[in-house]
Amino acid sequence: MKVLKMLVFMAMLMLVISGLTRPTPTSIGVDHSIGYFKTESVKFAVSTSHLKSAIQLINNEDPETIEQAKNALLKCRSHYKRIEFFIQYFFPQAAKIYNSPANYEIEEPSLEFREPVGLQVIESLLFDADVESKRSELLQQVDLIGSSAMDLNSLLYNLKADDRQLLESLRLDLIRVITLGVTGFDAPLLKSGVSESREALISLDHCLQPFLKYFSDSQSDSVTYYLTRSLSFLKQHDDFDSFDRLTFFTENVLPLQQYLGSFIKVAGLELNTNAALNYDAKNIFSADAFNASSFNKVKSTEQKLLIELGKTLFFENALSGNIKRNCASCHQPERFFADGVVKNITVDGGSDLKRNTPTLLYATYQYSQLWDGRVESLNDQIKDVIASPLEMDGDHNVIVNRLKTNQNYQRKFKDAFPETPNDFISIDHIATAITVYLKSLNPMNSAFDKYVQGNRAALMEDQKKGFNLFMGKAQCGTCHFAPLFNGLLPPLYNISEFEVLGTPKTDDLTRLEFDTDSGRYNVFPIQFYIGAFRTPTLRNIAKTAPYMHNGAFQTLDKVMEFYNKGGGNGLGLNLVSQTLPSDSLKLTDKEIKDIISFLNSLTDTLDLNGLANSTVK
Repeated sequence: MKVLKMLVFMAMLMLVISGLTRPTPTSIGVDHSIGYFKTESVKFAVSTSHLKSAIQLINNEDPETIEQAKNALLKCRSHYKRIEFFIQYFFPQAAKIYNSPANYEIEEPSLEFREPVGLQVIESLLFDADVESKRSELLQQVDLIGSSAMDLNSLLYNLKADDRQLLESLRLDLIRVITLGVTGFDAPLLKSGVSESREALISLDHCLQPFLKYFSDSQSDSVTYYLTRSLSFLKQHDDFDSFDRLTFFTENVLPLQQYLGSFIKVAGLELNTNAALNYDAKNIFSADAFNASSFNKVKSTEQKLLIELGKTLFFENALSGNIKRNCASCHQPERFFADGVVKNITVDGGSDLKRNTPTLLYATYQYSQLWDGRVESLNDQIKDVIASPLEMDGDHNVIVNRLKTNQNYQRKFKDAFPETPNDFISIDHIATAITVYLKSLNPMNSAFDKYVQGNRAALMEDQKKGFNLFMGKAQCGTCHFAPLFNGLLPPLYNISEFEVLGTPKTDDLTRLEFDTDSGRYNVFPIQFYIGAFRTPTLRNIAKTAPYMHNGAFQTLDKVMEFYNKGGGNGLGLNLVSQTLPSDSLKLTDKEIKDIISFLNSLTDTLDLNGLANSTVK
């Protein structure tokens, strides 16, 4: 026994000694990645010089010079993708210089204008019909990028980074590849998204090596296996339009995301600075990928009771001025929480409401509500709609007093809000209860979800093709971002985007009429917001016709025709601030049918009692 104890003691001592000789968890990979960043940032800076030289030689009479400039831009973008994970995470303000959208952006709430600069602007200029006339602008852009790129390493001065931060930057970049990279989000004209995604994964591979060697186990083996598979798939299938994104996701990069997350957690190096993302989720397409509590924040201790109360209030006529209308009057559960009409009528029945009724399914996953985003939360939306003289025309004080006289509501509110026993019925509590109910309306159980979760019989072949087109050639996924398919911008999912599409007044595209609704301009009177509307989810889109903010399009076929022709500008409306590219997508009739078939696969199975079990016909 003494010998055994001595052996155990010696073994433990050896473990302690070996532990002292291993690097600490904050020094496994940081120096390695900083060295990599230094090397690659220099290559990026050099590539901007080559791009400048190519731009100087542009001659409209010699198309080869234009192609050479485009190829130089491709190489420049490839070098940038090698360091994007580091810049975006540690120097997000600097990142705006290199790869911002090629249109004006407004920083809210400060309302500061940010002029378009960087690689995306250069791309749009290189594809202009008269490229030579844009040489001066091109040179200004490349000089700005080049001078900044030469100083990139100076950003490292006094940088304090640890391995947890580094690993989070890599896992966020992996989400960037999945949701933006392979969609061609920031290079729609070059169509270089697939090759650029490979460059990003090459960096992921390089920077993970010290960790994979240090924590050599089954988790690290799985990461290595799926990283190798993902890189190989991207190399073998690099044509953008034909790239099989669904196979890349399900058989390669989503398992990589899953095992990378597990690896980081087991290593004890997990860090989550992004409240929207749930790092415990299997992957970004999992039903629990987002922390719902970070959207439309409400403090609740009695979740189940609040949902039940909120559901009851959702159907309560006493919330309206004339006691004849409730939330479900327009957001009808049997119509997937929309109403099926172009525009619903006002509470007095005298006229139509201003805009189409959107679904409330997945409404919680936005940072602004209503078509023009004039309210920031579901709580505010509920109070706004209740008080609206056109929608429910309810006086908040009158409504509260009505409910206070009802013994059933007295009990329900008291149980749901035990922390406020003396004042448990208020307009804030009403809004909170309905909000919590709406936050539960995220089924994520469509045929598409089932397929991604492992049921390979859930999708038909045309739906698979439709998804690949949606995320690729058709460019739908560059505004309706996966997996929510709304305007919540990856990988941080911290911004709800607004777009100017040039939606006409009706769906007669042969006789276009301007729609006079100014959209977000009515909230913030800025030119670039004229006709801007929040990008809604496309989940359950097949069940929530008619479409667009004004209900102009009765069918998905008309919607696709509109997009395929380049929106309002493509049809000839000449809108200065349209954010949708005006060039034709050149989709065939078969491709359009496949995309619509995919959109049908986003239909959830609903239970009118709030459970996702029985089917709504």
